[in-house]
Amino acid sequence: MSKRGIAKGGKALYGAPLGVLMLEARFPRIFGDMGNATTWPFPVLYRVVQGASPEKVVLKGAAGLLPDFVVAAQELVRLGAEAITTNCGFLSLFQLELASAVGVPVATSSLMQVPWVQATLPPGKRVGLVTVSAATLTPQHLRAVGVPADTPVTGTENGREFFRVLIRAEKEDMDIDLAEQDVVEAARRLVKEHPEVGAIVLECTNMPPYAAAVQAATGLPVYDIYSMITWFHAGLRPRDFR
Repeated sequence: MSKRGIAKGGKALYGAPLGVLMLEARFPRIFGDMGNATTWPFPVLYRVVQGASPEKVVLKGAAGLLPDFVVAAQELVRLGAEAITTNCGFLSLFQLELASAVGVPVATSSLMQVPWVQATLPPGKRVGLVTVSAATLTPQHLRAVGVPADTPVTGTENGREFFRVLIRAEKEDMDIDLAEQDVVEAARRLVKEHPEVGAIVLECTNMPPYAAAVQAATGLPVYDIYSMITWFHAGLRPRDFR
């Protein structure tokens, strides 16, 4: 009988090294949405932060919510998470504080990709952002994760479905086609108003289901929370080529 070694303990849960801090919301999380567990090709741990509604985080600067996110992140680490992310790009505001509080790698926002993507572009081209709310995406949100303050941005606030359902919580159901239209139209507007845009980063973690449609409509590379978190997770569990 072969020896199997010593199993290391100290956690409550195993096999899911990535912890996801979730806002408290009731809209549908379709396949591709960060909050749909089947989106990911690996297991994740979820923790809903009570009282952290999309409206409070996106429209009101997440005022007063930092302690709740810290406690939730620490709980995920105690359960077994080896790294933490969040399901709202506007939580870039808490990047430094969360990383300092939990002692494991933290990636709060899809916006963190902007410097990486910019480095891939030819001279004269820039990264542009599509966000759920351009009016409330402040220089502070950008600066917290190293994004230039003059980065071109468009939002979905004036759309027919996406913003109304996700941020205003006007209903629990969502017309997926209309939501996709809102995101695609915002991307088209971004490229039209800023022809120097050479790649797009989608801020909102609910936008990955529409990334392919945005790429098809603009002809540009498109990056989102899915592209970032699959990269992030790859460092937690590198592929063994032996």
